[in-house]
Amino acid sequence: MITIGLTNFSDHDELYGKKKPAERLQAYSETFKLVELDSSFYAIQPVKNYEKWVSQTPDDFGFVIKAYQGMTGHLREKKNYFDTPEEMFAAFHTSLAPVIEADKLTMTLFQYPPWFDCTRENVEKLRVTREFMKDVPCALEFRHQSWYSPQFQDKTLDFMRKEGWIQTVVDEPQAGSGSIPIIAHATSDEATYVRMHGRNVGGWHKSSDPNWRKLRYLYRYNTEELTEWRDILLDLDKQSKHVYVAFNNNSDKDATPNALELMELLGQPIPPGAPWPPQEISEEMPAGSKSEPQDEPQQEKLF
Repeated sequence: MITIGLTNFSDHDELYGKKKPAERLQAYSETFKLVELDSSFYAIQPVKNYEKWVSQTPDDFGFVIKAYQGMTGHLREKKNYFDTPEEMFAAFHTSLAPVIEADKLTMTLFQYPPWFDCTRENVEKLRVTREFMKDVPCALEFRHQSWYSPQFQDKTLDFMRKEGWIQTVVDEPQAGSGSIPIIAHATSDEATYVRMHGRNVGGWHKSSDPNWRKLRYLYRYNTEELTEWRDILLDLDKQSKHVYVAFNNNSDKDATPNALELMELLGQPIPPGAPWPPQEISEEMPAGSKSEPQDEPQQEKLF
């Protein structure tokens, strides 16, 4: 089964018009049955927030909840408000409880930063993290190419299968070591996660720009690109019971029409009232360029 949604339900005016913020998730859920939440990345959310979001969505709705940045090494020198990893993970588990009880937790997403490369130390960090998460389904997304270099790709995938990580297949600009190629291999019989970041090569490394987020995800997939992804998803659907897809190219209202077009290409019904076909087609961004050759890590036993 292939389920398609978007990231951040509050970012898509085309789905709810002038509705108040409190009404947006309910309006969103009338079109899509999956959403990825990233507010949990910036702070572990209070239980009351999840209770509210669960109550605003239908029984067949699912949440992908992004792991707190302190759990994935994004804080670096910034303050972590938890004294120990045990305390931090316990707080995260507590916050997820309403979503789990409602049977609406599709998975959690552990997205690691571009500097998290394939080393023995980082492999051990992944083992410890997976132990902390117990039986909660966890998807793993890398941002450093070394995990999928020729000498480590098979070991990475085998490690994920053994440790119980769900593979996150990504479509993103091929812009050096801080981006990874499409690795369309499931590591879980139950689920695979797909994230569509767009292919805006020029904006991918603009982290110093005040508008870096808008630049990075400013891209609209064309029909040819989405058709290629339809075929990839159909293949992944043979590898996992569930394939979940989230469009993250939401800088300029491109995520919704791309998601709806992909649903149409897959032969899925477009919900009544959805903004499809779109009234206007914005000019497409150029396709992503190929990355420059990267130095490969030396062979060593990491896993």
